[in-house]
Amino acid sequence: MALKKIINRPEDFVDEVTESLLMAHPDRLRAASGDRRALVRADAPVEGRVGIVTGGGSGHLPLFLGYVGRGLATGVAVGNVFSSPSAEQIAAATRASHGGAGVLYLYGNYGGDVYNFDLAADVVAAEGIATATVLGTDDILSAPRGREATRRGVAGLFFAYKTAGASAERGDDLEAVRSVARRTVDATRTMGVGLSPTILPAAGEPTFTLAEGEMEVGIGIHGEPGSHRGKLETADEITDRFLAEILGELEPAPGDRVAVLVNGLGATPLEELYLVYRRVHQVLGERGVVIHRRYVGEFATSLEMAGASVSVLLLDDELAELIDAPAASPFFGQGNTEAPEPRAAGVGAPGSAAVRGPAPAVRRTGAAGALRGALVAAMERMPAHAEELRLLDSRLGDGDLGITVSSGAEAVREALLALPEDAHHADVLRAAATAFASANPSTFAALTGAGVLAAAAESEELASVSFRDAARLTSAVSRRVRERGGAEPGDKTFVDGLLLVEEALEGADDPVAAVRAAASAAGRAVEETSGLTSAKGRAAWVGERGAGERDPGSVALLRFLEELRDVLS
Repeated sequence: MALKKIINRPEDFVDEVTESLLMAHPDRLRAASGDRRALVRADAPVEGRVGIVTGGGSGHLPLFLGYVGRGLATGVAVGNVFSSPSAEQIAAATRASHGGAGVLYLYGNYGGDVYNFDLAADVVAAEGIATATVLGTDDILSAPRGREATRRGVAGLFFAYKTAGASAERGDDLEAVRSVARRTVDATRTMGVGLSPTILPAAGEPTFTLAEGEMEVGIGIHGEPGSHRGKLETADEITDRFLAEILGELEPAPGDRVAVLVNGLGATPLEELYLVYRRVHQVLGERGVVIHRRYVGEFATSLEMAGASVSVLLLDDELAELIDAPAASPFFGQGNTEAPEPRAAGVGAPGSAAVRGPAPAVRRTGAAGALRGALVAAMERMPAHAEELRLLDSRLGDGDLGITVSSGAEAVREALLALPEDAHHADVLRAAATAFASANPSTFAALTGAGVLAAAAESEELASVSFRDAARLTSAVSRRVRERGGAEPGDKTFVDGLLLVEEALEGADDPVAAVRAAASAAGRAVEETSGLTSAKGRAAWVGERGAGERDPGSVALLRFLEELRDVLS
């Protein structure tokens, strides 16, 4: 079937959507960043109230972006279609949502989102903003029982927005809002079915294929494979499948109250969703379970994917009260709420300036910093390795490492050139970390940014940074990358290289010798791990086929150290 979409240029799709929403709902939303990828409710921040920031890839309206409003989320960071927003976009939404009581991060459990939200938390923590995190994990079939924390977040995340938003609106503190969101997530289960694929605007190709008359049970909102593919069943049969799994985990007793959400994935008629709800109503009634609240419609979509999901939240008295509370956004309304008063006339109009707190002053040392100069020179050389890294990553991952490193290096160079020559070394590292992570917000970028931010924090107490501090700072990078990514020595990631580099730096006695030893150690790590099977990230999906291939992230580390060596030599 030929691609048919009512769009302009595919590459402008997301930016034009956010621009459109700001035009259509200036009384509800305003921009919190110049690129309009961070949006907040019009009256944000609400003084003395906990802010709630969500975010994720575009293509799921109203999920993420559609739940910014009173009694819901305060702000959102908007990524490209099915891609994570950057840490800087998340940080911008956080600053504009912070009313002095801290900010809860509430979003779905997807790797890129997790890494970038964690990095944003590091960034805003340095500015005095406290954050807490709760991940939506309601998709039953994305992981078995006992591994609930690894499940994906899908339509059931709506319930957490509703309860946590009401908790924040009534004035609960950050820990209380976090607890409400956590309890809601723990008591929510979702199961869905896909009947046809979605087509990404930029790709123009279906994300998966189904034969005529087939359905796929358990499919993800990005087209991730489900657990069962077979002949299309009736509405009642599909719903019975859902409820067997959902009720089997929640185990509601007669008299228990639940909230039910029947969700369309983007191309399923409302009439069909009501047929699903009909069967849910019948089955729960037969079991004596009380439906306290019901929601039928599109709450989390996947562009034009056909299909539906059912989410059930097992309520206690407090969650029932919070579910019932008023709420309003451009895409959802319940009870009596008034549109918020915008912070300033015209704010939120297309092209409005970034809304953020005062930027920390850049400290000056009075002497030109060797670190800044060396990094600027090395970053200028890194784009030359883009094609090599792309090819390596295409064999073990998704092929985006070349653009991640090249665009990140260019962003770092620009950020450092914008600093004074005598900028404090911690500010240099912090600027480099944020720029690299935000340029192309991939997992590698987020992990690298988080590691370099840890090195910046480690260097704060140092009067100056010399080669003698390199091992200590490398250790800080390695620790943070392992904490965030979960990789250990031997998993065939750039952690292996970092650990050997740290060891080599401890014995160096001059700057040139130090960087030569570091490059040599990184090269050794690349060769020694090439025969291993990758145990982390997308490369792990390749399995034994990856044995004999060089790890792309380790090669990126090696090329950086080689360029740094040549610059210093």
